[in-house]
Amino acid sequence: MFGLQRRLGLAALALVLGSAALAADENADGGVKVRLPVVTVTAADRTEVVARIPVSGTLVPREEVLVYPQINGYAIEKINVDVGDRVEAGDVLAVLNDRTLNAQLTQAEAELQRAQAGVGQAQNQIDSTRAAKDEADAALERNETLGRSGNVSQANLIKAQSAAASARAAFASAQDGLEVAKAQVVQATAQRELAALNLSRSQIAAPVSGIISARSAKLGAISASGGDPMFRIIRDGEVEMEAEVIETAFGSIEVGDPTEVVTAANSTVDGKVRLVAPTVDQVTRLGVIRISLESAAPLRTGTFASGWITTDRHMATTVPASAVLTDLEGSYVQIVKDGVVEKRQVVAGLLSEDGRREIIRGIEEGETVMARAGLFFRSGDRVDPVTAAKSAESASQ
Repeated sequence: MFGLQRRLGLAALALVLGSAALAADENADGGVKVRLPVVTVTAADRTEVVARIPVSGTLVPREEVLVYPQINGYAIEKINVDVGDRVEAGDVLAVLNDRTLNAQLTQAEAELQRAQAGVGQAQNQIDSTRAAKDEADAALERNETLGRSGNVSQANLIKAQSAAASARAAFASAQDGLEVAKAQVVQATAQRELAALNLSRSQIAAPVSGIISARSAKLGAISASGGDPMFRIIRDGEVEMEAEVIETAFGSIEVGDPTEVVTAANSTVDGKVRLVAPTVDQVTRLGVIRISLESAAPLRTGTFASGWITTDRHMATTVPASAVLTDLEGSYVQIVKDGVVEKRQVVAGLLSEDGRREIIRGIEEGETVMARAGLFFRSGDRVDPVTAAKSAESASQ
């Protein structure tokens, strides 16, 4: 009996509370007030959209020049530079022992003088044999004239003919001797030039201007063109970044794209893409790029660096990224007009770093969209729109 009275009492209390709640929701004219869901809305604005690709890699020389000795077997007597020194093209980096090379040059010069003297001797021989040939030719002509008149014996005529032939042969031989002497002069000249060139190579000169990045040369070591280079030079001191980019982003990178690189020293350096490799590695699916850097401070090769490549920058209609949803039909946003929701199919583009999404087609600048679209809303639903600024103010309160 007591339990039944208790249940009746609770039912009566609920009826009273329900009547009170309905009374609280009544309008002035006695109608029931419907509470609409509150949604945050924002306008589609025209803003700048920036597409950037993250990269990481290593600082490397733009061009590294290897310096090898050009003559082998000579001891290093002097070293003028060390790692980190800046050099100009033609500066002497090291000096080899040149006593043997000097002796070879002196010997080559003496040989050249001897060959030149041989040319003079050959010329004198030509002059001498020419005179003998002319004399023999004249004697033969006289004997032939006398022979036609019967005033000379056949023996004398034959003797004159033999003497003339011998003189001509001697003259021809003298001419050949002159050519041989001239050839010896050419050969001796080449040998002298080679000896002079080898002597000049005893001074190891910098082929380009730049910074010495490595040195393997040591005093007393014997020069050899094989093995490690004596010096490595970073041409003009130019250091750049080498990075690998995944193939899906590789195709959008072009030479000249601006970059922002952060070095291991936590300094930010501007630059631009200098080189894009024409191929992608078949195993790693990565492509190599080179980024030239504009830095007044010295950059250390071999250190890690990371950064961004800006591949596109343009003005476009954008909405918050949270306003764009995707289903089987594609991407869409939820437009709010006069408190009514409208599902609108759109073509979405780039996602900017500030959290806004480019809308290529589907909405116009100034249209109102839900800042955070909801899957439970349908076209035709009524909502209570609140701007993002008011929503933030209410949240702070």
